[in-house]
Amino acid sequence: MSRAARLALVTAAAATAALVIGMIAGGRAFPRIIPGLPDSGAFVRWGLPLSKLLMDASGVLTVGLLLMAAALLPNDKGVLGKSATGYVKAASWAALVWAGAAFLSIVFGVAESFGRTVPQVLEQTMLTSYATQTTQGVALTLVVLFGVAIALFSRGAITAGAAAGLLVFAMVTLLPAPLTGHTSSSPNHDLATSSVALHLLSLSLWTGGLGVLALHALRGQPQLEVAAARFSRMALWCWAGVGLSGVFALVARLGAISDLWTSEYGLLAMAKLVAFVLLGYVGYWHRQRTLADLRGHKPRAFTRLAAGEAVLMSATIGVAVALSRTPPPEFSIPADRAFELLGFPLPPPLTVGNILSLWWFDLFFAVVAAVLAGLYGVGVLRLRRRGDAWPWGRTAAWFIGVAILVFCTQSGLARYAQVMFDVHMIEHMTLSMVVPIFLVLGGPVTLALRALKPAAKRGDRGPREWITTILHSRFTKVLTHPVVATAIFVASTYALYFTPLFESAMNEHLGHIWMTLHFLISGCLFFWVIIGVDPGPNRLPHVWRLLMLFVTMPFHAFFGIALMMMGSVIASGWYEQLGRTWGATLLQTQHDGGAIAWGFGEIPTLIVLLAIAVQWYKDDDRQARRADRRAERTGAGDPELDSYNAYLARLNRADKGE
Repeated sequence: MSRAARLALVTAAAATAALVIGMIAGGRAFPRIIPGLPDSGAFVRWGLPLSKLLMDASGVLTVGLLLMAAALLPNDKGVLGKSATGYVKAASWAALVWAGAAFLSIVFGVAESFGRTVPQVLEQTMLTSYATQTTQGVALTLVVLFGVAIALFSRGAITAGAAAGLLVFAMVTLLPAPLTGHTSSSPNHDLATSSVALHLLSLSLWTGGLGVLALHALRGQPQLEVAAARFSRMALWCWAGVGLSGVFALVARLGAISDLWTSEYGLLAMAKLVAFVLLGYVGYWHRQRTLADLRGHKPRAFTRLAAGEAVLMSATIGVAVALSRTPPPEFSIPADRAFELLGFPLPPPLTVGNILSLWWFDLFFAVVAAVLAGLYGVGVLRLRRRGDAWPWGRTAAWFIGVAILVFCTQSGLARYAQVMFDVHMIEHMTLSMVVPIFLVLGGPVTLALRALKPAAKRGDRGPREWITTILHSRFTKVLTHPVVATAIFVASTYALYFTPLFESAMNEHLGHIWMTLHFLISGCLFFWVIIGVDPGPNRLPHVWRLLMLFVTMPFHAFFGIALMMMGSVIASGWYEQLGRTWGATLLQTQHDGGAIAWGFGEIPTLIVLLAIAVQWYKDDDRQARRADRRAERTGAGDPELDSYNAYLARLNRADKGE
């Protein structure tokens, strides 16, 4: 048996053993059976967690294989090498196992829910009903469909871009099933949802990448040193993401600190914490010792340590599955429908003081803001240390945009935006028409291209090369076409509010995140075309930019007028459940929101006009200085000016009759 096969068996055994121990410790291995109630039996009781363990492990393996092919191994001008192509093919088989394990989870989930055996479930229509009508069933069905799609598309992927796209697809596929379990029922479901999503993505990249890297080392494949160095840089951020998200996930589920050692859920969480600390220490040892040995062509120490770390990570996955089967400790929460929907009590009457004081921590957008500010600051600092200049105005614009983003998503404005339509419209307009203006004026792409170093190997793709490839891709060219960018910016607003999409988005935290992200991204796309200072595939003359601005802005006024004229309440089901008794009526807040949408565009329009005027002036000044330098270098005058002077001379001769 090869060393790689032995590692696979050991990791599978470690994960299974951790699951069994976790099930016993959490009290789920031998539950109390009440006489008279249907029981699906021990086969289903153990089959469900084992199928979920297989689903999670194969999903993480799929992510690791695609990560290895797309980012860790070098490529030649975007074309995958032999080893990377082999990993993409292996990801196809891993994705098939992923889909099959998700189907088994559906079968066992139906059996457990209805107290039936597996043969009874397969003979009836329960399977179809569960897979299409329950939240958990729909989530698992999506995993089955997406897993099959990844398996099919992986068969023909030969470029790094295709592997990267499949990697993103696989990471999205990881999310539906866990986000519909204990997370959705947590009292603070907003924090629980965001923390679990961040936890899964960080852990899958970390665990999957290390597992495949260990297999790569055991098989004696080439370019191990490059792949290990790249993974080491990424693993530090993944470790931080896992730790941060894990803490917030516990905060969302535990009622008191004492629950950590007085409940089965808390004890399993402590076991995960111990494994997390051990993994951090092993990673530190990697960076200090084994990477140096690897650079000295001594791979055995790295191989042993990577294999041991992969086994420990597999055991952590087993504990995580057992934790998902263990109910969190119960604690009293207000019997309030608004609290159940919002995750916080209904705020008091709207005042400026309450907006400034009732801050609400949104983990997702806090991470987004921290990443935006941190990466930009590091880029500016790197340029300054190198002795290069970076305009202070761009830096100020970027951080102003990030500060407004934080205020819109973390302050009392975010709380009231979920309760009152007019405040929601203020948040919407600010996120789509104010924040993007300052962000695009910050020139983040230009900063990244200047701050990042080219790939060490010619033809390979590092972060700088990936940015350049995306900028020149056909997808970016289509997306940044003025007509497409304008259509997304304008039409999506009408499609959101005049269809059931808005109410659906308000009812789910993930839907609310996607809605807010859409406001931000669509605004950045539109204003990047008009006033963006970054290089792009579609650069418009300044006159056309003005025309595009003046053609687009009236549509927001028409949208506001349409809201003001409506006689029915948008998303009435959502707002009526909140039971707000203070302030204006639902219809009046909707009309006020329409008035806000109608008049809000004047301030962004003024800012954009000033930006276009300044850019136009600077562009003309650059062209004039360029012409002067060309004239000094060649000894010739300005061709346009010489032509104009010759024209005047001909007119003068014609007047004299010459």
